[in-house]
Amino acid sequence: MPILDKNQKYALYQLAKKAAISAGEFIANYDRSQINISHKPNNSLASQVLTEVDTLSQELILKHLLPSCNEYKLGLLSEELDEKENTGAGSRFERDFSWCIDPLDGTLPFTEGRDGYSVSIALVSREGIPQLGVIYNPVSGRLYHSLTGEGAFINDTPVSTLAWPSTPTPLTWVSDRSFQSHPNYPLIEEKMAALAHELGLSWVQKIEHGGAAMNACWVIENAPACYFKPPKEQRGGGSVWDFAASASLFNNTFNNTDAWVSDMQGIPLNLNNAETTFMNNDGILYASHERIAKAILQMTDLW
Repeated sequence: MPILDKNQKYALYQLAKKAAISAGEFIANYDRSQINISHKPNNSLASQVLTEVDTLSQELILKHLLPSCNEYKLGLLSEELDEKENTGAGSRFERDFSWCIDPLDGTLPFTEGRDGYSVSIALVSREGIPQLGVIYNPVSGRLYHSLTGEGAFINDTPVSTLAWPSTPTPLTWVSDRSFQSHPNYPLIEEKMAALAHELGLSWVQKIEHGGAAMNACWVIENAPACYFKPPKEQRGGGSVWDFAASASLFNNTFNNTDAWVSDMQGIPLNLNNAETTFMNNDGILYASHERIAKAILQMTDLW
C-alpha cells in the first residue's frame, strides 16, 4: 500500500481538525428554532432524523477537504452525499486513502438541544484501516483527535494508559437509546450488572443519549466503560462514518496497551466494506479495558 509521508499525513491531520472545528462552531451557533426536520428511510429514529444543518455542515467540511482529494488523490465517503457524489472525488475502493465524514453525528440530540452530537472526520486506507481521526464536540468544545503513530488526544492532552480503579467505581455502559428496544434488553441489563460485580466494580452507570461518535468518546472519559451494538439482521447498526474516527482514537489510545475496538466477534472493524456501509452484520464493540471487551464477547447467547 503506498504510504503518505509523515509531512503529508500531518498536513491532512491539521486540515481535518480545522474542518471539524469550523463545522462544529457553525452547528453550535445555528438557530434551532429555524430547523426543518426530515427523515431518511432507516430503521431507528436516531438514524432517520435529517436536518438542513447536516447538509450545511457537510458543505462547509467539503470546502476544506475537497482540494486535498485532488492534491493527494484521495477518495471520499460522506454521509449526506449519494453514491455518485461520493465517487466523484475518486472511489474509496480505488484510491489508497479516503476521507470518511459524518458532518453531524447525533442529529437527534442536536435537535433536542442536548449534549451528544459531534462532527466526525477520518482518513481511512483502502484496506479499511483508519489513519487519523477527529471528533469535535460543539457543546463541550472538546476536540478528540489521533494520528497513527502519534497518539490520541483530548484537546492538547495525551490520552494515556488508565489504571484499573482501586476505589469504588461504576462500570459505565454507553449505548444508543434504541438499544432499549432490543428483545433481550432486560437479560442484557442483568448480565451487565453481573459483569460489574465480577470485575469488582460497584454498580452500572448508563449513558444512553448520544450519537455513535460521542458514545465512543465517553468510553474514554468514563473508564472503566464500554459501548457495543450487537449484530442484527435489519439494515442499520450505524455506518462506517459513525465509527471510523473513533476507531482511530482507540487504536492510538492508552499507548495501544488496553483500549479495545472491534466487531462483536473480536475482529477489527471493516471500515471500507465493498458490500455495505452499514455495520449491522457484525456489530461494534468499544471498551476502555481488554478484560471488559473479552467478557462482553462471551455474551453471544443474548444477541
